[in-house]
Amino acid sequence: MRMNVTPPPRSPQKNEPTPQSVARRSTFLFLLFWLVVMGGMYLAMQHFVKPAQAKVMADGAVRIERGMDGHFRVKGYVNDQPVTFLVDTGASSVSVTDVLADRAGLEGGEKVRFRTANGERDGRIVVADEVRIASLRVRDVRVGTGYTGEDSDDALLGQNFLRFFDVQMSGDEMLLRPRKSAR
Repeated sequence: MRMNVTPPPRSPQKNEPTPQSVARRSTFLFLLFWLVVMGGMYLAMQHFVKPAQAKVMADGAVRIERGMDGHFRVKGYVNDQPVTFLVDTGASSVSVTDVLADRAGLEGGEKVRFRTANGERDGRIVVADEVRIASLRVRDVRVGTGYTGEDSDDALLGQNFLRFFDVQMSGDEMLLRPRKSAR
């Protein structure tokens, strides 16, 4: 006669994972994987949206490449403070954030209310000693403060700078050529 003997339930050994700990570990690894993937995508996007360096051509023109978002951005300076300009041919003046204005020593000025594509905003009109991109400089430039860019170093490069240069757009590049009357 044969007897079926069922062994008693086994208790987990000291180092043996429980089903709950396996589930927690799997969830953690799943979240870690997606965190790494999203972080990699963020870094890749930061690389693609940062402006390319302006290139000074042999004839003195400055070439700016169109960014992946369709805009022309260029590194520059306001009173020797680094900025990232968004070239805005529809803006009447150079505009900077309040943080940048403080760092660049743009104090005082005349209080004004700006009418922008994003509505009205308060700011000031001040005079910067110099606005520069690559080899192109304009001195004594009226600058609007109160711009709200994505970053405190963002600024608009408007017509009161661009008017001193011949602006030519072709495909994905913009050329700024100094005019004889540029200061």
